[in-house]
Amino acid sequence: EVQLVESGGGLVQAGGSLRLSCAASGFTFDDYFIGWFRQAPGKEREGVGCISSNDGKTYYLDSMKGRFTISSDNAKNTVFLQIDSLKSEDTAVYYCAADSSVPFVPLNWNSFEYEYWGQGTQVTVSS
Repeated sequence: EVQLVESGGGLVQAGGSLRLSCAASGFTFDDYFIGWFRQAPGKEREGVGCISSNDGKTYYLDSMKGRFTISSDNAKNTVFLQIDSLKSEDTAVYYCAADSSVPFVPLNWNSFEYEYWGQGTQVTVSS
């Protein structure tokens, strides 16, 4: 059974940092690209960034560059999202998604129809 399980969310003060994890199981991790997304209350889901588990290359939405860092530990089948200098507008449910239908990270990773999604982890930033 394929599973993506996010963790690491919580309540944090503005200016703080969080590292979210996305633990994958049930598939060959190296063949996938993993995207991070978030959805704030009343807003549409938006992409944060994506990583190729094969070569570790990362891609970010322009608006997410700088404070968001994606990394992976292939030995643990886990992808991380580091968020620094948290702002109240970062409050959202953060999701990871995985896909292997193409052997590379597609240009449209932000709107791609991913095969698998996690259940999300809540990040709340207090000001």
